[in-house]
Amino acid sequence: MHMADALLSPAVGIAMYGVSAAAAARAVKLMNSDAEEAERKLPLMAVSGAFVFAAQMINFTIPGTGSSGHICGGILLSGLLGGGPALLALAAVLIIQCLFFADGGLLALGANIFNMGVIPCLIIYPLLFRPLMRRMGGKQGFVVPAVVSCVIGLELGALCVVLETLVSGITELPVGVFVVLMLPIHLAIGLVEGLITAAVFAAVEQTRPGLIRETAGLTAEAPGAGAAGAADQKRSGAGSFKRTVVMLGVLAALVGGGLSLFASAYPDGLEWSIEKTTGEPEIEGGGAVREAAAAVQEATSFLPDYDFKSGEGTGTSASGLVGGLMTFALAGAAGVLVTKLGRRGR
Repeated sequence: MHMADALLSPAVGIAMYGVSAAAAARAVKLMNSDAEEAERKLPLMAVSGAFVFAAQMINFTIPGTGSSGHICGGILLSGLLGGGPALLALAAVLIIQCLFFADGGLLALGANIFNMGVIPCLIIYPLLFRPLMRRMGGKQGFVVPAVVSCVIGLELGALCVVLETLVSGITELPVGVFVVLMLPIHLAIGLVEGLITAAVFAAVEQTRPGLIRETAGLTAEAPGAGAAGAADQKRSGAGSFKRTVVMLGVLAALVGGGLSLFASAYPDGLEWSIEKTTGEPEIEGGGAVREAAAAVQEATSFLPDYDFKSGEGTGTSASGLVGGLMTFALAGAAGVLVTKLGRRGR
């Protein structure tokens, strides 16, 4: 669901930068509200950001549509880190993708951070995922919240894409047709993302029992948790963040360096919707601002479209590994900077 610059007017693109910057400031505040926990999770923040970068490279086919999708990762990161740190980690993913892999437009970066990061991390996670977790309880109480939250978060993100193009005056995408295509295909993508997110949570629970509930601010005494919840909480004290970090690091390397080779070649849900609406896979957009943004991306992207500049299709594994390492570094550096500044302010 990475938007290209041609889908936004410069005014809307710049406005969305402002909205996402304000959301990032809120994320910093949330992170520093529990500075001790944030510092403890810094390695997890870095490695989970790298994992999401790698996972986003895996487009899965939506059967019978000729389309594909990939996870956005907002709910996954929020479940592991909390909404504030999750938004910063996901912003690191999207910045690396945009600048060094030309995935998503530079003018559209603020909109992409909002659609794929702010909505799931700062809206859906606290207002839907956590209340559902509280109601579900039990060892596997994260399954339904993960699926429902991913679906609704992705649907809202897809709707925002439509509204942003509408406000931008992109006449090639009539709002009625565009929304009828965008919402159903992203419903299917959201269902798959929800199941993947639940599977990752289940794997994390094996290495660090109780982490998802603890991150959500839930205790063993929460309604429905019962004896199973109490046992999880007790075991979680002996659980190891180190094992979780190592597991996610290994998965990031395997997914980015290996499984990325088997990603679906079908267009993703946004590209598919554009092609069904206009008959073309892309919309051409000109103007000085868009051209300047494109020039910056051309200068910074050394692995455009996750391939070497020769365009022979041999750079996928290298892109997955290099991008994962860069995201690890940027997400980790952002976490360290935020916690250090927060410590000084206290």
